[in-house]
Amino acid sequence: MDVITIAAVTVFVVAYALIATEKVHRVTAALAGVAGMTLLGLFRSEGPLVSADSAFFTEHTGIDWNVVFLLFGMMIVVSVLRHTGLFEFIALWAAQASKGRPIRLLLVLTLVTAFFSPILDNVTVVLLVTPVTLSVCTRLKLAPAPYLISLIFAANIGGTSTLIGDPPNLIIGSRAGLTFADFLVHALPLTIILLVVLVGTVAVVFRRQMRATIDVEEALGDVNPSDAIPSKALLLRCLIVLALIMVVFSLHSVVPLDPSIVAMLGAGLMVIVSGTKAKQFLAEVEWVTLSFFMALFVLVGALVEVGVIGQLGQIAAEQVAGREMAGVTGLLFGSAVLGAVVDNIPYTTAMAPIVSDMVAATGSAGAASPLWWAFVFGADLGGNMTGVAAGANVVVLGLAARSGKPITFWQFTKYGIPFTLLTVGIAWLYVWLRYFVAT
Repeated sequence: MDVITIAAVTVFVVAYALIATEKVHRVTAALAGVAGMTLLGLFRSEGPLVSADSAFFTEHTGIDWNVVFLLFGMMIVVSVLRHTGLFEFIALWAAQASKGRPIRLLLVLTLVTAFFSPILDNVTVVLLVTPVTLSVCTRLKLAPAPYLISLIFAANIGGTSTLIGDPPNLIIGSRAGLTFADFLVHALPLTIILLVVLVGTVAVVFRRQMRATIDVEEALGDVNPSDAIPSKALLLRCLIVLALIMVVFSLHSVVPLDPSIVAMLGAGLMVIVSGTKAKQFLAEVEWVTLSFFMALFVLVGALVEVGVIGQLGQIAAEQVAGREMAGVTGLLFGSAVLGAVVDNIPYTTAMAPIVSDMVAATGSAGAASPLWWAFVFGADLGGNMTGVAAGANVVVLGLAARSGKPITFWQFTKYGIPFTLLTVGIAWLYVWLRYFVAT
């Protein structure tokens, strides 16, 4: 490892430490890391670590514009829907359905999130559910942190089950030739098991914060949920557009449109049918979150450029030949840990070709290889470990901070680490039983 590589790793570690400790704003820390990588590239004989080409136009080291514009489009959709009163309606309905029991409200919101995550991508789901959660917690005077943390876990677990449920799945599916049906057969059973575990876990972990019974009638007064909808005709038009977006997302293998394009087209159509002004929907876009994503992609891309991530994967590829279960174990737990540190989307992009070599070394291919599923489960479930490990986490924490109810990096991570270890351990047992014991 040469001096430049060591320096690049050091810059990344310092930047990540600043993000984790929240000594400075996460966007500032990420941008400072990008600046450090750029300066290091001036002394690199092979060329710059960060350039306009590598940052903006190169697939493996640059900004993933598909992710950025997917987020941007769905943020606009959510912004328009907010003006219809839909979120306030759902918040009031959920509050009444809970009958004053905070634990029942927690389970309802968690299961709703888990149900929609396989249909939409998990980032889109949290964009839709987080405003509802914040609204109902405000009305019932509940601390939103347990609810938001639980819905992040539910979104990342639910998204594991389908090709379109989590961005890493799209990356892995494309590289491995996995279909929508393959995910339903191989990933959905584990997802159902993990959701049962999730419900039991949050009920136990947050039980002390869920003991008090709230007088819903006193908190809400005589407010009727339907009163939150100013125009039912407007809401109907917007819901038709939202349903259309969901359908096209679910037909990804049939309709040749990337999710980002679907989101942008859907956002445009939503704006047209609602008549919302640009000033209104653009004001509610999470520009800070989008900026953080872009800076993080470039920061990780510099590590890819110096070969650090690739070298780690290559070592794994050399070790797996003839020892497939060892490869599964290393890939599952390694992906969970590394994906939690460097964000699972750029990590998955960098590791996919390495895993392909590992699969080839075992003689298996496609959906028949347990290595691909270990990769999927590790990358997706590792997204629950830290506050920056997955797109859903960044979005939810950003919305929470914007609402004045911030969840710190360590507040999330103290729950994320043990829960991730639990779910990854169950995933390892599932892979072992299904692909090694049962065959």
